[in-house]
Amino acid sequence: MQRPKGDRGQVLSSLVAVAAVVAIVAGLLVLFGTRGHNSEAEEPSGAKSQKPSSGPSTIAASIPKPSSKPTDPPSTAPSSQPTTAPSTAPSSASSSKPTTEPPATQPPTAGPKTIPATERPAIEVYNNTPRKGLADQVAGRARQAGWTVSGSPDNWHGKIAESTVYYPPGMLDAANQLARDIGVGRAKGALDNMKKDRLTVILTSDYTG
Repeated sequence: MQRPKGDRGQVLSSLVAVAAVVAIVAGLLVLFGTRGHNSEAEEPSGAKSQKPSSGPSTIAASIPKPSSKPTDPPSTAPSSQPTTAPSTAPSSASSSKPTTEPPATQPPTAGPKTIPATERPAIEVYNNTPRKGLADQVAGRARQAGWTVSGSPDNWHGKIAESTVYYPPGMLDAANQLARDIGVGRAKGALDNMKKDRLTVILTSDYTG
C-alpha cells in the first residue's frame, strides 16, 4: 500500500527540523562548556573566592610602619665644647695652710686691774711670826704703794697656814692688787672675826718680802 506523497513529505520535514534543533542545542552546549572550562583554567583557584576589599587591610594596619625619621647614629666626633682641664696650680687656701696646724695659743690675759688710790679700802697688817717688826716693815711698804694702813701693826694669835690677804665680799680686786704690792702670794675670803670694811694682812714665816 503506498502512502500518499504529501504525508511523506511532512514526515521528512519534521525530522529535518528536529535534527536541526538537536544540532543547534549540541553546538551551544559544546560552545558554552568549552568557554567555561578555559576561563577557570586561566584564573587562580582562589581568585573567584577572594574579592578585593574596599576597606583598609587589617593585616597592613597591624604591621608597624618604619619611622620616616632615621635614627641618628651615636656621634663619634669629639665635642666642639672644650673640656676644662684640671688645674695643677695648688689652691691658695691649701698652699697657705701648713700641713700640721700649730697648737692654738691662749689669748693674752688682761693685765691686773688697778684700783685708784682714792677707791682703795683701808688695810690692817698682823705678824704671825717670831720675827719682830715684820708687821711694821710690811705696813710701810703698803703705804709707799698708796694704801692706807688703819691702826698700828700688831701680832696675830692663832695658826695661819701661809701669808694671806683676807678680803670681805666685793673686795677681791683690791685684795689681789695689795698682795702684788707687798709680795704676798695668796688672797682669801675674810674670817668671821675680821672686820668687813677693810683688808686684813697676816704674815707668816713663809713671807720673804
